[in-house]
Amino acid sequence: MDFQPTEEQRDLRAGVRDLLEGRYGREALRRSVDGAGGGAPVVDRALWRELGEAGFFALRLPESAGGVGLGLAEAVLVFEEAGRVLLPGPLVATHLAAGVVPGAAEGTAVVTACDLGGGLVAYLGEADAVLAAPGPPAGSPVRSADPLTPLHRISSSADVSSYRSEGALLTAALQVGSALRTVELAVRYAGEREQFGQPIGAFQAVKHLCAQMLVRAEVARTAVYAAAVTADGGEIAAAKLLADEAAVLGARDCLQVHGGMGFTWEADVHLHLKRAWVRAEQWRTAGEAEELLAAALLLSASSSSPS
Repeated sequence: MDFQPTEEQRDLRAGVRDLLEGRYGREALRRSVDGAGGGAPVVDRALWRELGEAGFFALRLPESAGGVGLGLAEAVLVFEEAGRVLLPGPLVATHLAAGVVPGAAEGTAVVTACDLGGGLVAYLGEADAVLAAPGPPAGSPVRSADPLTPLHRISSSADVSSYRSEGALLTAALQVGSALRTVELAVRYAGEREQFGQPIGAFQAVKHLCAQMLVRAEVARTAVYAAAVTADGGEIAAAKLLADEAAVLGARDCLQVHGGMGFTWEADVHLHLKRAWVRAEQWRTAGEAEELLAAALLLSASSSSPS
């Protein structure tokens, strides 16, 4: 089975990257962070509509329903690019709601989901609808680790079990994008920052950190691509585990490469780490993914054992 993207898929990814880098580059990211600190909305409605017009949310809807008619393999490529730029908003929930919630496919509606444990919902205050819920539930705001992922605690939640597997895979793709971006940030800084008259990237310890980051990110990306092709529950669980690890540990290693600079508010590294923490709890946690993967492995072992 060939897991390499086709020419059409590479063109799709390049187009989405151009759109997002043009509309949500670093300056836009920092404006979002500064605005969120002052209570401004996190979701850029104009950009949300642009994503809808570009087919981001209707990517997997059939053409007969006004969609693009593509599949999970293409969707993970698109979500990987959104993860690279740390685009805020309930991207996964709105994508899953296309064809179910009016306006979701077109990007005229922002749809969130009860995809976090502990009665927490992200972007509830800015959402027009909640996936699989009759209406937005009432909630009280709680402090979030990520300044661009506002959270509310609710007393009742909607059942999103039928969406959980796809939601986990698309979230894993976001994590992979973030992990790959932190590799880029670490390598660039290691080539610019000098100590003892030479770039810190020349030191073996820094080389090893960057190499470990790259290996984790590429292994996770391969797992996400494979799971998108097979749509197997066990492989999706494994992909989420690997992607969460790559995003969280990659951001931590990137912080270490940056040294004290990485812990400052002006650096972007901490934003990747905080977003990775939140995403690791969305749709399928590490514990849930491990249980599902273990069950799949046991089933495979029992079915292949001689009777």
